[in-house]
Amino acid sequence: MKKEVNLVAIGDSLTYGQGDESKNGGYVGIIKQKIKQRYHTQVNTVNYGVSGDRSDQILDRINKQKKIRNDIKHADVITMTVGGNDLMQTLQKEIAENQQDEITSAVNKAGQTYQQKLVRLFTVIRRQNHQAPIFVVSIYNPVYAYFANVTVISRSVAQWNKITEQTVSQTDNAYFVDINHLMSYGQYKTSKQRQQLIDEDQKNGSNTLNQKQVIAIQKHDKKNLNQYISPEDNFHPNHKGYEEIAKKLFASMKKHNAWLYQTKRSSKH
Repeated sequence: MKKEVNLVAIGDSLTYGQGDESKNGGYVGIIKQKIKQRYHTQVNTVNYGVSGDRSDQILDRINKQKKIRNDIKHADVITMTVGGNDLMQTLQKEIAENQQDEITSAVNKAGQTYQQKLVRLFTVIRRQNHQAPIFVVSIYNPVYAYFANVTVISRSVAQWNKITEQTVSQTDNAYFVDINHLMSYGQYKTSKQRQQLIDEDQKNGSNTLNQKQVIAIQKHDKKNLNQYISPEDNFHPNHKGYEEIAKKLFASMKKHNAWLYQTKRSSKH
């Protein structure tokens, strides 16, 4: 087992740790402690998470910043959050103007472009480092608890995750970590609890969704309904949410643990 492990985290606000009231760096700081405690090894982490980044913007940073490429090259393990902002870009535009069928069609079209961007992103990472496993965390529906009766967002999130999972499965030594139900449902873990949410939505007439409603939730106009989501914006995980994400991620890292023992790297320059 290695005495020292280099972990490089790449991605968007979920990698950055936005919403973590402990200021501990979100899941990256938690994972670092989990590795140290479990394996008694030194862990060096570098966090390249930037809030708001889409997949193409993450790729652009890697291409433009030599330090990121160098850190990827020397990584023993790579973690990534990606896709949420790609999907939000489409949903924000479509929800304001269109019906559910039109939204679904737009998401289908945008998904094809997203998959192409993901392939390019993974290709560039693998060009720097052939060996380090890549653990890719899924996206989730942050407003499910408020609009359990509006299925178009949950369907879009599920579709986006399917695209990511398929692309990850076609990438050598890459693993998909599904947090969708964990983070979307929060404390509503049983079908009975979720049905109660749906019934409440129906009673309140919440059969549709518009941008104004989402903004109102993010501005604290309603109380926080998901115990894993930060009340700061009712969108990103709080520290408890990041702890749950880290549990899922670490379970996958323990299962695919060759990164603890590999000593040789081969990289193209």
